[in-house]
Amino acid sequence: MARLIVVPDAQAVAEAAADRVVAILSGAVEMRGVAHVALSGGSTAGALYRALLEPTRRDAADWSTVEVWWGDDRMVGRADPHSNVAIADHTVLAPGTGLGIDPRRVHPFPIDDAREAGAAAPWVVATYAARLAERLPADLAGDPVFDLILLGMGGDGHILSAFPGGAATDPANPAVVEVSAPTHIEPQVPRVTLHTRLVTAARAVLVMCPGAAKAGRVAEVLEGAWEPARLPAQLARGPNATWILDVAAAAELRHGTATGNDRHAGPAELGRA
Repeated sequence: MARLIVVPDAQAVAEAAADRVVAILSGAVEMRGVAHVALSGGSTAGALYRALLEPTRRDAADWSTVEVWWGDDRMVGRADPHSNVAIADHTVLAPGTGLGIDPRRVHPFPIDDAREAGAAAPWVVATYAARLAERLPADLAGDPVFDLILLGMGGDGHILSAFPGGAATDPANPAVVEVSAPTHIEPQVPRVTLHTRLVTAARAVLVMCPGAAKAGRVAEVLEGAWEPARLPAQLARGPNATWILDVAAAAELRHGTATGNDRHAGPAELGRA
């Protein structure tokens, strides 16, 4: 059963998520000496990164002990605006003004390395999987276990680059997967992604989903029949997950979601239908 938190607006989603990122990563460092986080991309992630740079949050964690990974990315260069890394490079990873994360602890998908070597997506997938296996603890199935995975949800119900019926939801596939260019969303470029079973294996998952445009899909994912092949975001509906929505995104949920005066108010427990 995922925890649901409803806050007034998109900015409050970013701030609530940032508070939890600091708490989760600090707890991981306290327990194990290191924290492994998989970042996401998009405008929601950008708002989160800016919230993390607020002095009280920036100073509340030992960012030098954080290992940064990505949940998915497009097969474009790191500096490309479509790259999920680019927005982090300009915010939380920026030299001098960022969080002070050691560049040696920042692990983007090696897409630029592949380009320089004349290699393709299979090399990126294999290399990233090897790096994860080398640095992260593993579960009983041998898959890497993140302390935190950050997610958004697409309008079709996808998370990561795990599209409905795609390779990243097929249990036969490995922990890192090559994904063909989607035809139903932009940008229509090939991608690489973590498999969705790493979401269920992670110690914590945060799903940030503001906006009225996704309200119907949010209700379907969180309260609808269990159909993860059609709605991969349902794989982030387990007890390790917290969904942070604004009032607009939560508008079609059947459960009570009044926020009151507390921007963290409105928690509810949701399970499989």
